[in-house]
Amino acid sequence: MTALGGIGHTLPFLLKDFREALWAAGAVVLVELGSLPGSVTVIWIVPGSRRASGWVGGVLVFITGVLIGNS
Repeated sequence: MTALGGIGHTLPFLLKDFREALWAAGAVVLVELGSLPGSVTVIWIVPGSRRASGWVGGVLVFITGVLIGNS
């Protein structure tokens, strides 16, 4: 799943237009973040508070990437 996730947001950069690639990669990341809490619930039975930590962790990673990209 890690390889699939990594491929998912690097493949859009095969597009010729860089802005389109960024938007496509951003959409892939949003889908990944949206599916993360659901997959955690299916794979492991976890209480709601721990399920929410998947969202928080994903959002923190996203914000870190944006900050690094803008520096």
